[in-house]
Amino acid sequence: MSTLMKRTHMCGVLRSENIGGKVTLNGWIQKRRNLGGLIFCDLRDKTGIVQIVFNNEPADLFERADSLRSEYVVGVRGTVRERESKNRDLPTGDIEIIAEELVIYSEADTPPIYVKDDDNVSEDLRLRYRYLDLRKLKMQRNLTFRHKIAQCAREYFSAEGFTEVETPVLVNPTPEGARDYLVPSRVNPGKFFALPQSPQQFKQMLMLSGTDRYFQIARCFRDEDLRADRQPEFTQIDLEMSFVDQEDVIDVNERFLQKVFRDVMDIEIPVPFPRVPYDEAMERFGSDKPDTRFGFELKCLNDVVKDCGFKVFTDALAAGGDVRGINISGYSDKFSRKDVDKMTESIKTFGAKGLVWIRVNDSEITSSVNKFFDQDQLKQITEVFSGKPNDLILIVADRKSVVFDSLGFLRRDLADKLGLLNDSQYNLLWVVDFPLYEYNEEEGRYYAMHHPFTAPKPEDVPLMDTDPGKVKANAYDIVLNGVELGGGSIRIHDSALQQKMFEVLGLSPEEVQQKFGFMLEAFRYGTPPHGGLAYGLDRLVMLLAGEKSIREVIAFPKNQNAACMLTGAPTEAAEQQLEELSIRIAEEEK
Repeated sequence: MSTLMKRTHMCGVLRSENIGGKVTLNGWIQKRRNLGGLIFCDLRDKTGIVQIVFNNEPADLFERADSLRSEYVVGVRGTVRERESKNRDLPTGDIEIIAEELVIYSEADTPPIYVKDDDNVSEDLRLRYRYLDLRKLKMQRNLTFRHKIAQCAREYFSAEGFTEVETPVLVNPTPEGARDYLVPSRVNPGKFFALPQSPQQFKQMLMLSGTDRYFQIARCFRDEDLRADRQPEFTQIDLEMSFVDQEDVIDVNERFLQKVFRDVMDIEIPVPFPRVPYDEAMERFGSDKPDTRFGFELKCLNDVVKDCGFKVFTDALAAGGDVRGINISGYSDKFSRKDVDKMTESIKTFGAKGLVWIRVNDSEITSSVNKFFDQDQLKQITEVFSGKPNDLILIVADRKSVVFDSLGFLRRDLADKLGLLNDSQYNLLWVVDFPLYEYNEEEGRYYAMHHPFTAPKPEDVPLMDTDPGKVKANAYDIVLNGVELGGGSIRIHDSALQQKMFEVLGLSPEEVQQKFGFMLEAFRYGTPPHGGLAYGLDRLVMLLAGEKSIREVIAFPKNQNAACMLTGAPTEAAEQQLEELSIRIAEEEK
């Protein structure tokens, strides 16, 4: 068994001021080069890489150094000296270590993936060998960056009088929102726990309990289809406050984000952040998560085209739909007809049947609908967009939700293709005044747009009986560069109003009692006005780290199929385990 060398320094911290000093380092061999009388090794730990030099004396040290291969784990003791051929790409590139002692802690097989940032290997292979992938300096930087943001949250909210409280992980299944992950109970056969989608009910209970200000870095679980910014298990920075209104919650969180940017990014961001009402966000950006780093805002054409005679437009309006467009101003020459055809295909996923295009040229206006519109009519449309030469106008006519989704996607997708999404620009804003409900036409019922504990605007309470679709919520989302960082609301604290909310959602008294009876009972014993917010920690770290996927900032994420490539989970359970849980697996019918 090798003797441990107690390190004096981390590899990546050594600089010119350390020249002449004795150091002891531990780490992994990145690579080895034998140049005859000299052996050069790059030694790596989570802080960086430093060059180690072995002379041909003493012979036994040189011989052991020659046996080193990539990913061997070693300890090295030696003297820091100035490097002759400096490496400007390395922070430690001005120095090197002349080795005097070497201990090999463990040898390594040739790794199945390269341990370097630009290895260009498939994601599944990276996740299969995640312990190797995490050795990369970029991944270690991301994990450290995540730690700093979590630490910043703990420092800030503690200083603001919040108490960190852990809430249960085994909870009641809920009828609203995404699918639950169910956990069978062995001691209560046939009954199930759920893993929490959020700590929502318990943090409200904490407000009823007099905790006043609560926060938690909480693990949450949702059984839903995955995207680049979603995982089946994820982490929230969760908080709740008593005796507050929307202004109080927003103020606390703007100052929190200021601290995060200042302490972690060394960037000063101005407050207060802009506020955009939900209806305005949809009208201008086609999204309740607007990206304001560029233009291409939606313009309504309903009044201009209502009598145009073009059936696609007039039929959409007659059916209560919408005709809107965006102007990719100054970039018409960047997109060919083939590119526009691809755009048309891309928005079909949102239910759009087609895309009308108009190009403004120096001498004329051309269009995919030239045979239905003369130049004067096309000019009238382009004037809505302040059209000028080299503008490309894209128009969708359909149900309003389809129009918003299609154009909201197109404006950001094209901005990305044009290189207009500056990752070093941080446009933070609040989206406010959400609808309280959204209507599901297939099921013929309302759902809570956020969750069933969100309070309506006080002035809209009477509409819950007469016109629920017009009720505005006392809710707010924080958005950064077109991505929702977090959302929250002022909660219902009146038991009668909470009952009314459940009625509008179509929940039976039995279902309400089964799922939420404990909350309604608690409300009877004195409930303070309260509200809160929850951030997606993974998403926040992803955006501030400049990554495209949250899997880059989570140590052991699942893949697109919600599977762990490292451990093989989920797997089949043993028959004995199933029997203990009173579970039988139904055979699929052939």
